[in-house]
Amino acid sequence: MFYFHGKKGMDLCLVSDVKLHINAHFIGRKSKKGRDFTWVQSIGVLFGPHQLYIGAKQVSKWKDSMDNMLVQLDQEEIMVPNDKGRTWEFPEVGLRLKRLSETNKIQIKVDGIFDIVASVVPITLKESLIHGYDVTEEDCFAHLELNFKFESLSNMVDGVLGQTYRPSYQTRVKISAAMPIMGGAHKFASSHLFATDCAVSKFGQYWKNTRDMSGMQS
Repeated sequence: MFYFHGKKGMDLCLVSDVKLHINAHFIGRKSKKGRDFTWVQSIGVLFGPHQLYIGAKQVSKWKDSMDNMLVQLDQEEIMVPNDKGRTWEFPEVGLRLKRLSETNKIQIKVDGIFDIVASVVPITLKESLIHGYDVTEEDCFAHLELNFKFESLSNMVDGVLGQTYRPSYQTRVKISAAMPIMGGAHKFASSHLFATDCAVSKFGQYWKNTRDMSGMQS
């Protein structure tokens, strides 16, 4: 495991491949040590012509009984009743959503592309005291904890996380460090959550090549 420090307010590319692109929006606080404390507030997932948003709502005082997750598909909110184990399917998109808990934990899967488990969690008072986050009662910095599984990634895949899936990848992180940190944020910076304009973007090349081949055959 390693940690990647973004910057408060930045959108960074986590994964960019020919059929899939995932950006993350970072929230955080200034650190007395000079580096921002940051957490992922939301992700924007592009697959084919579709856009999927998964985000944590801003929360002052955390209550486990309150659902603080927002999910949108193609800019339409998916209303998810608080029924653990319930599954919703969107056959026209090939997407399945399942509640893993009554609040704040879901699984979203598109066969052949990705399987994401997302949880919304707060920064607790104990964590704040231990790490010096200085979190106040105005904002508990609710954020996402994410687990990704990918299928059919190409050898071209890039992004903060995506690059680690390349067969040729060699980490530059000092694994022996107490908290190994990966850098290189400038390569992964995006103009907004659904932008594919980062320096390492690969998304859309599949669709472009498909159109080019179609044009050659006609």
